[in-house]
This record gives sequence, C-alpha cells and structure tokens, in this order.
Amino acid sequence: MSDLRRDRLDQPVQPGRVRLPRFDPEAFGQWSENIARYMGTARFIVWMTVVIGAWFAWNTLAPASLRFDPYTFTFLTLVLSLQASYAAPLILLAQNRQTDRDRLAMEEDRRRAAMQKADTEYLAREIASLRVALGEVATRDFVRSELSRLADELDEAAHRRQKLERKEWDADRT
Repeated sequence: MSDLRRDRLDQPVQPGRVRLPRFDPEAFGQWSENIARYMGTARFIVWMTVVIGAWFAWNTLAPASLRFDPYTFTFLTLVLSLQASYAAPLILLAQNRQTDRDRLAMEEDRRRAAMQKADTEYLAREIASLRVALGEVATRDFVRSELSRLADELDEAAHRRQKLERKEWDADRT
C-alpha cells in the first residue's frame, strides 16, 4: 500500500527524517562557556596576534614557491571569518547561560529578601509586644525607688513610735 501512495500524485510525499547527532546541552553549554572565557583573555589575543604575524611574515617574506596564501591573504580572511562565525554564537550561548544564572540568582535573592523582611516584621512585632508587656511590669529602678520610699516611711514610723514611747515613758514617770 505504501508503494501505491508513492505513485499517487494526489497524496503529499512524507519527507524523510534527518537524524542529527544527539548531544548533552549542558555539556555543550559548558564547553561554549570555556571557549568564550578563553577568547576573552589576553593569552588568546597574544596567540592570535602571533599566528597572524607569522602568517603575514611567511606569506610575504618566504620565497614565492613556499607561500600558501598570496598577497591578498584570501585564505587568512577565510580562516578569520570562520573563527568569527563560530565564536559569535558560542559567545552568545555563554551569555545566555550567564543571563539564566543571573536570573535564577536574582529570584533567589528576592525570595531571601522577602523571607528576611517577614522575619524582621515578626521580630518588630515581638519587640513591640515585649515593650507593651514591660510597660506593665515593674522595672528594677521602679522597685528600688518603691523600696527606698517604703524604707523611709518605716524609718519615719519607727521614729514617731520612739517619740510616742518616750512621751508615754515620760508621762508614766511623772
């Protein structure tokens, strides 16, 4: 029956599936970040300068029969274009991954800030309730002043009693 379908002009042809190699996106992403990180170093720039300088030197100073890239440096331009065409997407992939990590870190920071705010508000309410409760509780200074006042009153009462007892004693003697 499938042969009949192939022969029929009124039926669409099913395209064949192209199977691409499978890869681990995380491993590929890490690989691209490593390349982007290396391309952003002075070491890469120095080596690239050395290679290009050697390329120019070889293709301008070497005998004409040994030069592989003539004066217009077409092959060098092709190599640099190829390097740039691969570098740009790898750098963009690394930047996208960094953006994703930054977004996740920012969300985590927001979550933690919200938790800290809630904790701070809870502690502020607890401190306020403790202050209200302490307003109703006698403080150490208040207790000391009350004890001192009571001691003074007791001393005065004792002094009056002594006076009264002396008067009574004097009255009994006379």
